Amino acid sequence: MNLTQALAAGAALGLERLDAQLLLLHALGRPQSERAWLLAHDAQVLTDEARAAFMAACKRRAGGEPLAYIAGCKEFFGLELQVDARVLVPRPDTETLVEWALEIAGDQPRVIDLGTGSGAIALAIKQHRPGATVDAVDASAAALEVAGANAARLGLELRLRQASWLAGTDCRYDVIVSNPPYVADDDPHLAALKHEPAQALGAGPDGLKDLRAIIAQAPRHLHPGGWLLLEHGWDQAPAVRGLLQAAGFTAVASRRDLAGIERCSGGQWLELG
Repeated sequence: MNLTQALAAGAALGLERLDAQLLLLHALGRPQSERAWLLAHDAQVLTDEARAAFMAACKRRAGGEPLAYIAGCKEFFGLELQVDARVLVPRPDTETLVEWALEIAGDQPRVIDLGTGSGAIALAIKQHRPGATVDAVDASAAALEVAGANAARLGLELRLRQASWLAGTDCRYDVIVSNPPYVADDDPHLAALKHEPAQALGAGPDGLKDLRAIIAQAPRHLHPGGWLLLEHGWDQAPAVRGLLQAAGFTAVASRRDLAGIERCSGGQWLELG
């Protein structure tokens, strides 16, 4: 089986061409950035080991497992993160949250990322604000293991802590960021996410349970003038803005992702909570 035949075999299993290409590169031990290399070497024959690895990966992908789990990595905001089933796969949509945080953060902000998972948000902020003190919190010890391994491999310092949102901290922050669970418990899209950790997805009947909790806790942990920035579902922006305003936040606004969807909402805290 050569490379062209391998990609055809992936297509026969129902894989999109890009997925098949990335899985083939993974089976060959080559970087995911080398798709052009596949085209230039399309007649190259796979070893038996590479062929077996590729076909096994294709079957996993055809079964709905995220490509990032199979390859073991995912690019996010220019960082290559190691990911597995202990954490959610970082999405490009979440880069909107990072961009907003970097806009409002000074050179040496104190930042906390709630529900850090793989550490994607926290690490991206630390990468672009080397002077920042960044806390990364998650209720899952397993997720913190992934975040810690990513931080060590990338040489970026995070202060990791296991907790439920802001419980147990007496610190105040310039920026609180979070991509919490926000999918309603009966949302039909949950079935397509069965391979990812359920506790990082479902958030009560309306999907707002954790967003409410964070908004209620945040004022006690923000410096005057500090910001709370939250990712949420595609249709939740009006509700989240309402919760922020009701809690006393000012300059409440939402930001759109690349698809034009209001993906994040946030506000500024002007009082000493």
